[in-house]
Amino acid sequence: MKADLHVHSRYSDGADTVREVLEQAVAAGITHISFVDHDTTAGLEEALALGQEYAVTVIPGIEISAYDFRRNRKVHVLGYDYRPDAPHIHALCRPLLERRHRHTLEQAGKIRETGLRLDEEQVLAMVPEGGIAYKQHLMDLLTNAPFESSDYRQLYRSLFKDGGPASGDIRYIDAFDAVRAIKADGGFAVIAHPGQLDSYGLIPELAAAGLDGIERHHPDHTKDDHERADRLAAELGLFMTGGSDCHGRYGHPVTLGEFTSPGNPLLMSCKHS
Repeated sequence: MKADLHVHSRYSDGADTVREVLEQAVAAGITHISFVDHDTTAGLEEALALGQEYAVTVIPGIEISAYDFRRNRKVHVLGYDYRPDAPHIHALCRPLLERRHRHTLEQAGKIRETGLRLDEEQVLAMVPEGGIAYKQHLMDLLTNAPFESSDYRQLYRSLFKDGGPASGDIRYIDAFDAVRAIKADGGFAVIAHPGQLDSYGLIPELAAAGLDGIERHHPDHTKDDHERADRLAAELGLFMTGGSDCHGRYGHPVTLGEFTSPGNPLLMSCKHS
């Protein structure tokens, strides 16, 4: 058994289609996978069908863009194996998706004002019908430079950071509401890459609200992160997951399955898949 429980597709800010990701999964010997596209389950039906075609077990997943309002920092909450119709998750995330889409198109307009060509029609053509536009799509239209290159990073920072013309962000979901929605839909709630966003202080509080697990294995995690995750999991009775956080060419170079998930209840019984 080889599981990658953190991958993204074109249904959010990944560069590859679900089929392309599954082809990579088969080549990497992956047996279990979860598409955790940001704030949407739009690709679940396709992923489940193609998973059967490729003989890969697809576990329903989502990554909710949440916020720790007590500490004023972002926190991502992963949801797994929820009921397919996911009414509570949809009700919570739909307004956020609408905010993100509007915000990205507004960013495109501000970038156009600087003299760079970035037509709204081009942006909308980058996403599946009815899908959501992301900064990654704008960057894809503006440069052919690889994600890790200095040219890409310099352009990104000049546009989206440090007071650039497209800087600023949307309002995110309360992390506690994210956990509650996932649980209400019969799923498992897991805190994503706590080392990346320094979410460790929030974990005991979320555990009291129903959090089930911690993402231990992640490209950004160090040995210290693994030890902190181990301690918290043991103290709070949480299970651990892991994955590559692969976004294709829209993210840091990583091989699908390079960071896998340890054994956990998700791999033993996928009740909704």
